[in-house]
Amino acid sequence: MTDRIGLFGGTFDPPHLGHLILASEAQSQLELTRLLWVLTPDPPHKQDQVITSVEHRLAMVKLAIQDDPGFELSRVELDRPGPHFTLDTIRIVAEQNPGAEIVPIIGGDSLRDLPKWHEPKEILYACHWVGVMRRPSDAANLEALERELPGISSKVHYVDAPLLEIASRDIRNRIAHGESVRYYLPSAVYEYIEEHHLYK
Repeated sequence: MTDRIGLFGGTFDPPHLGHLILASEAQSQLELTRLLWVLTPDPPHKQDQVITSVEHRLAMVKLAIQDDPGFELSRVELDRPGPHFTLDTIRIVAEQNPGAEIVPIIGGDSLRDLPKWHEPKEILYACHWVGVMRRPSDAANLEALERELPGISSKVHYVDAPLLEIASRDIRNRIAHGESVRYYLPSAVYEYIEEHHLYK
């Protein structure tokens, strides 16, 4: 069986139960042999935000995924200088895993913006599929995208994921305001945040 590797990228500040559910659904629906959690050290679209140190986020992702043998932490964006373009990440993972099918996993909003990404046509060429987390509100028009990126329709595979109103930003805000986040997070991540007084 061909190795099919999913790339699940994010800031993961912090990684929460929503991330784990989405990752699990992607792994099962896209029939991935492995799912790499790709920690983004310095996301270009969050330059105006305070982001928790890479060391803390790395530790939390390790704790979040430690019980699932199909999940792996990838250092592909940590071990090279930025900017980190999706195309480069796909190519590096492909080089490290000859013959594997590479499947980046993105949100519906990212699919809509794909034509504005760095070398979007090359991304489609370099990957096997693009896994797209479909939420009821996502109506990315594939016909319009097909005009801008011919061939995209055959590459997009939707992942039907439950609509979870959990966001890392909301968790950070709740902690800052002394509200409970106990059941939004894997228990090991919750304990780590408490121990290190993060987001206070």
